[in-house]
Amino acid sequence: MQVLPREMLARDWHKQPSLATSQGMSEFDFLSGIDAVPPTPILIAPAPVLRQVTRDVRAEDMTFLREQLPGMFSAMYKAPGIGLAAPQVGLDMRFALVDVAEEDAPREPMVLINPEIVTDSEQMAVREEGCLSLPNQYAEVIRPESIRVRYRDLAGEIIERDADGLLATCIQHEMDHLEGILFVDHLSTLKRNMIMRRLAKEQKLRRR
Repeated sequence: MQVLPREMLARDWHKQPSLATSQGMSEFDFLSGIDAVPPTPILIAPAPVLRQVTRDVRAEDMTFLREQLPGMFSAMYKAPGIGLAAPQVGLDMRFALVDVAEEDAPREPMVLINPEIVTDSEQMAVREEGCLSLPNQYAEVIRPESIRVRYRDLAGEIIERDADGLLATCIQHEMDHLEGILFVDHLSTLKRNMIMRRLAKEQKLRRR
């Protein structure tokens, strides 16, 4: 999920094997030197992979997944963005990164592996959203104001967390990516087509 301009899990958790692996350091120690890490290229719509439903992360995927995190976090922070899902960098894996901390505040990174929304609120909220795969395109989207999300963290532990406000919006936005859904799919056909045409035009001009 793209930072807005200033002016404006597996289904049966009890059946899934643990994803835990032994770690000798903090899960996010690599962030201390993240500014020097080359960013992983982010795919731009209409890249076909952005429309694919991702597969669940398995225990044997964890080493590879961890190797992807520095480049993905680097790409997200440098964009700048507050969320990035695996399909956006061409990975058929069910995980996403989120960090909605304010620009000058300490980072609050999250990696949600095989996430699942357990409950959501009846109360809805309208927020303007952007996406790193649709750069510089924004629109108001209606989503539940609060959610409870279940996922595995990098230690393989099952976490249930309540989220509201911007965090809830960002998590829902990134989880949409894991289902092949873009934020523009929540808009009217007219608005969606207008944004996609504008994006295509801007990308064509950029390639010149």
